[in-house]
Amino acid sequence: MDDHPITRQGLAAMIGHETDLHVCAEAENAADALTAVDHHRPDLVLLDLSLPGRSGLEFLKDLVTAHPGIPALVLSMHDESLYAERVLRAGARGYLMKSSGGRAVMEAIRTVLSGRIYVSPTVSARILENISRPAASTPGEAPSDNPSSRLSDREFEIFQLIGQGLGTREIAGRLNLSIKTVEAHRARLKEKLGTKDAPALVREAVRWVESQARI
Repeated sequence: MDDHPITRQGLAAMIGHETDLHVCAEAENAADALTAVDHHRPDLVLLDLSLPGRSGLEFLKDLVTAHPGIPALVLSMHDESLYAERVLRAGARGYLMKSSGGRAVMEAIRTVLSGRIYVSPTVSARILENISRPAASTPGEAPSDNPSSRLSDREFEIFQLIGQGLGTREIAGRLNLSIKTVEAHRARLKEKLGTKDAPALVREAVRWVESQARI
């Protein structure tokens, strides 16, 4: 599932060249993807995180709830250091950046189909390191510079939409939330990120989104 037709067609063609793999359906958004999964019951769902309407992360949670036996592999442009652990917690069986190349995509697909989890060696090492750390931070310890480490999935999603220039009403419409709920999330974002007011939160979010666009 990807909202860019050329990307979907390229992936489908690449997978189609493999004698043991077959693409049974394509979709450009979460709603169409869930319909396709209901109809085809695939052995694997390959998805992007950046989708129109409902995000790939939200789709992933819906997929795990509706079809817990169907594994999902996330193929995304977003830095794995920000998203890999997050999507694994949401139920994905693997994470791969689009810049990894075709051979890595095939390896990831076969790894997940075999029942194993696929992440890069860098992510695997970081996960093991995190497991070995104490669960709670030491009082007074400086927070990580990575907002992803301090925010829930929904908070992180709203934070990014703020950075893209969307206002509260637009975010509420995009995520099918009430304005009051979005406002509550914004208040928690200010508290967690240490921003003193709404303009400061917007500046921080814009800075973050712009920094990711340069990766």
